[in-house]
Amino acid sequence: MTTVDILAFGPHPDDIEIGVGGSIATHVDLGYRVGLCDLTRGELGSNGTVDQRMHEAQAAAEVLGVTWRENLEWPDGGIAAESQSSAQIRSVAELLRRSRPTVALLPYWRDRHPDHEAASRVLTEAVFRAGLRRFAIDGDPWKPDWTCYYFINDVADSSFVINVTGAYDRKRQALACHRSQFHPVGDEAVETRLTASSFHQMIEARDAHLGALIGVGQAEGVIVKEPLVRSTWLKS
Repeated sequence: MTTVDILAFGPHPDDIEIGVGGSIATHVDLGYRVGLCDLTRGELGSNGTVDQRMHEAQAAAEVLGVTWRENLEWPDGGIAAESQSSAQIRSVAELLRRSRPTVALLPYWRDRHPDHEAASRVLTEAVFRAGLRRFAIDGDPWKPDWTCYYFINDVADSSFVINVTGAYDRKRQALACHRSQFHPVGDEAVETRLTASSFHQMIEARDAHLGALIGVGQAEGVIVKEPLVRSTWLKS
């Protein structure tokens, strides 16, 4: 597996694009190698088949220009840290050791969707254990320099934001790739929270609000748990 500078994790195949699609495209444009990892195939979704969702995820990855996109095929609705050495924790820790990212992007730990909150807990544990020398999994120990938490549904005050204005059209295009979730067609299509126009309005409004706070068109925010360090109170 090719090593990457940034590795973003999403519980379902469209979550990364919803939360940090613009930031990912922005960093790709700056020359950074970005990997994406979906934990589940989203098989409990009301619309779309597993094959459709996998195809849509790869199409979105191409739009964003990432180095690779993986799917761990955990059971949708079955994300849980059964024990400190659970198979789910081990699979993420091994991926981190293989890909050796400087930055790990995880879902924010508070969210209306139970899978998102559970994923945040399991991934946080896996990031920690990947750096332990005596955690018996394949690969040399690896700890990212940064672990950042991004928003899917619920939002809190950001530790910092990224100006994504220049790449925002790519975020929109990547989201549009997930047609089965946002614009399903056919006799079996049903209305969900994702198909409502208000859901896209929420994404656009959130990113526009963060952008307005820093005087740009759109921005995406993340939270970090560690203190941010500056040498002085003054801008450098």
